[in-house]
Amino acid sequence: MSVTHALTAEEIEAQERRLTLPRFTYDDAWTLDNLLVSLARERRAPVAIDIRRGPQQLFHCALPGSSADNDAWIDRKRRVVERYGASSYLVGARQRAKGTTFEASSRLDPDVYAAHGGSFPITVDGAGVVGTVTVSGLPQAEDHALVVEALERFMESHL
Repeated sequence: MSVTHALTAEEIEAQERRLTLPRFTYDDAWTLDNLLVSLARERRAPVAIDIRRGPQQLFHCALPGSSADNDAWIDRKRRVVERYGASSYLVGARQRAKGTTFEASSRLDPDVYAAHGGSFPITVDGAGVVGTVTVSGLPQAEDHALVVEALERFMESHL
């Protein structure tokens, strides 16, 4: 997968609005996980994948070429989504648009929080953010794009 340009905050906000789900069940999480794993395997992407509903980890998968380092990145990116209610890529993009960085503006520990692409909120109509789906192992724009593509396919074929 190749991403030709960095997305603007407005483009990422539009993705988040468009990818709001009518529901998110355990079966939906299973389906989304399988979609993500299939896409990553097709591309031989060396990624780790994590899906959570609230604090409960529903799925975690580490594909060949990924490492424990990717698990640490997943945790750091996921914490950004949980704190800000927006994708980790969007939180970083908003700061870049202001001419600063997340690290400088948030003053949060960079060993705990990372506003790099790859963690996306699972948002349900009427319920708000109920969980996260996170990928780590590719450049941040590609991690983000892989999650978005999986969510788009999920919405097209399962909802």
